[in-house]
Amino acid sequence: MADLHEGFDHLAAYKGKTVFITGGAGAIGSNLVRAISPLCEKVLVLDNLVSSARWNIPSLPNVMFVEGDILDEVKLKRIHLDKPDIVFHLAAFFANQNSVDHPENDLMVNGMGTLRLMEYATLTGVDRFVYASSGCSIYGSSAPLPLKEDFVSMHLTTPYQITKMLGELYGNFFWHHFDLPIVKARFFNSYGPGEIPGQYRNVIPNFTYWAMKGLPLPITGTGEETRDFTFVDDIVDGLLRAGTNPKAIGEEFNLASGRETTIKGLAEMINEATNNPAGIKWAGVRKWDTKKRLRADVTKAGELLGYNPDKDFMEGLMEQIAWMRENWDRIEAYNAFGPGGSSAVPDMIVKDESKS
Repeated sequence: MADLHEGFDHLAAYKGKTVFITGGAGAIGSNLVRAISPLCEKVLVLDNLVSSARWNIPSLPNVMFVEGDILDEVKLKRIHLDKPDIVFHLAAFFANQNSVDHPENDLMVNGMGTLRLMEYATLTGVDRFVYASSGCSIYGSSAPLPLKEDFVSMHLTTPYQITKMLGELYGNFFWHHFDLPIVKARFFNSYGPGEIPGQYRNVIPNFTYWAMKGLPLPITGTGEETRDFTFVDDIVDGLLRAGTNPKAIGEEFNLASGRETTIKGLAEMINEATNNPAGIKWAGVRKWDTKKRLRADVTKAGELLGYNPDKDFMEGLMEQIAWMRENWDRIEAYNAFGPGGSSAVPDMIVKDESKS
């Protein structure tokens, strides 16, 4: 049964709609596809499969998958011929270390790609454009906890953080100048079924992968650093609410759990859950990683959207581990760690931010 927040049925509002999801093969995107496909008329998915896999997208009669990049205007024109009503822009050049290594690619995908999508959305007159922003990007390293939407920092330390901020600024421009009904959803450390581990991926799937191989888990810093880990289903719920609720237009929302977990505690939980005797190892501190603690305030999303993240962390962690066990052969075949070997544990790999 759909949740009614102040009399508005956000799920029923998808009936008869055509939804366009960029980055739909990623963890958040694929789970959004599964959740939204029974609600709407048609789901259009665009993904270049650089950091995801085709098998992650559910095969459903009303889901059309297009393999391609958000910079490919031929693919964008093809998709917009179907005149999507609602756009969820989740595709990104992810994430911090990747952007440090490849800043021009980051700017093209996260900057130019987002600009083009907003241009197409304006030209076709979409009902809603939901932009996947980043909690680690907007608030910088000196924001007071809990992190609230009205705090913005200009002291950013990676190209990824800069271009995620750029996307929000473009969203403000298109909303004010062209009346594009924009919503900015700020993600925090997503985890759960659907995310393939790899060189530039998140800490939880990577820790789980290495633990299942009996390898020590690398920790940068002291291990007392905290992150706001948010189960993917809670993020999907927030996106579904942001995609139709009229109160969301022009707003930004934290989609987080509102709880802190230390990286060292996380490593210990994963090692225990996977029976990994290898323990942890200490890795070098990354120059760009200046955030000691992250914890979001989700009051605004709760009050305006009815967002209520309620997934127990350990329960979600076990679901992540179970998904990786079920898809182990596929994950191994994907070999997202590249030429260095899928069993190698890099010295500086712990990610602090989520994104499909």
